[in-house]
Amino acid sequence: MSLHKFLKFRDERDTPKPFLDHVEDLRRMVVRMAVALSVCMTAAFAFRSEIAEFVQAPLIAVDPAQASGLQSLGVADSMTISLKLSFYAGLIVAFPALLYFLAEFVLPALSLRERKVVLAASAVGFGLFLTGAAFAFYGVLPSTLDFFYRDAQAMRWHPTWTVGEYYSFTTQFVLAFGLAFELPVVVLALVKVGLLDYAQMKSTRPYAIVVVFALAAVITPTSDIFTLLLMGAPMVVLYEACIWIARWMGKREAALIAKSGEESDDRKLDRD
Repeated sequence: MSLHKFLKFRDERDTPKPFLDHVEDLRRMVVRMAVALSVCMTAAFAFRSEIAEFVQAPLIAVDPAQASGLQSLGVADSMTISLKLSFYAGLIVAFPALLYFLAEFVLPALSLRERKVVLAASAVGFGLFLTGAAFAFYGVLPSTLDFFYRDAQAMRWHPTWTVGEYYSFTTQFVLAFGLAFELPVVVLALVKVGLLDYAQMKSTRPYAIVVVFALAAVITPTSDIFTLLLMGAPMVVLYEACIWIARWMGKREAALIAKSGEESDDRKLDRD
């Protein structure tokens, strides 16, 4: 299969297809996604040492001796952790291609306006995910590790972490923040389809804040109040931003409707 054929987008004017043809389209999409993810994961695995060293950077900032003292208790730790890190790195690198293949399957069934909304939301969502992941990795994770490190010392314990525990905690922590930063996409999508508006969001703000912190408590990999606040606070700020964006969207929609009504009245007067 040539690269052009592999990346070929289906015709927007596809006529209705039998059920089995849709199943075949689904199979093709899954195969393409699997190939793209496998290629990126394999490429990431070739740089597993560099990726592992990169993920250790927040721990090195806390205590270089602790980073060099990570213990490997499992026989296959080097391989299993390398595969996990390669999967996450490959998933991030392959995300644009995965999004493209998903759009190739879904968008022909949508109107032109719906396609624009979906593509814009996907691009913004990916950007927010990367922003959340970067915020967690560079801003929150070092202070969180330092907190737990010093807390263990305050208990008169010597913190000795294993490679499995450290990499699992780090990856889950970063992914949790990335997912948390997807909140604006979800909220604004609900506003776009008419299930939410500015007035509803403003009046239910206290309840939304409770829901936000409850959600943060669920997706946070730790149960301490320190990490919960560090995750919940940005989500509240993002929700507040969504309220004002929803207000702007409502005014914009009202202006477009008013303008459309005026143009309709003008055409009616011209005919009379």
